[in-house]
Amino acid sequence: MYHLLYPLRSYLIVSGHEETDVMTADWLTVISYKPFMIGVAIAPKRYTHKLIRQYREFVVAAPTLEMLKDVWIAGTKSGPGKIKNMGITFIESKKVKVKSIKEAVANLECKVVDERDYGDHTFFVGEVVDYTYNKDAFEGGKPNMQCNFLAHVALNEFVTFEKETHKI
Repeated sequence: MYHLLYPLRSYLIVSGHEETDVMTADWLTVISYKPFMIGVAIAPKRYTHKLIRQYREFVVAAPTLEMLKDVWIAGTKSGPGKIKNMGITFIESKKVKVKSIKEAVANLECKVVDERDYGDHTFFVGEVVDYTYNKDAFEGGKPNMQCNFLAHVALNEFVTFEKETHKI
């Protein structure tokens, strides 16, 4: 039944310190504007869950169509061993020890402020303590639709947003 909410934006969740893991997540939402907080639902069986619980921080990276293979690998394989098959470059984050992804159009650095178990997932709430972004992807304070932001439609189907905007 949850598929009735799709399409949903797809993100990469980076976790870990000495060892880095990346997973794909669609179940992410803004919780608060001030302070800026976001929440992400992650199943306890995911390796990322273990690392976020251990280190209490994570990075949300916004991928584009050019990163589709990486999004697929991060969403279908488990554990940090999958990273060798991905085409991503890790870079230092500003305020958390978790790495950011150079190829992403945005990286939001989060410190966990709350977590709750709901059904078969844990909902981690992170306060965004810093961020980096590609200025071309967010012209004039809004997303540039020509940057091919990804949305997940079904099992192995993704779309980008149309380049035309509709105003009322």
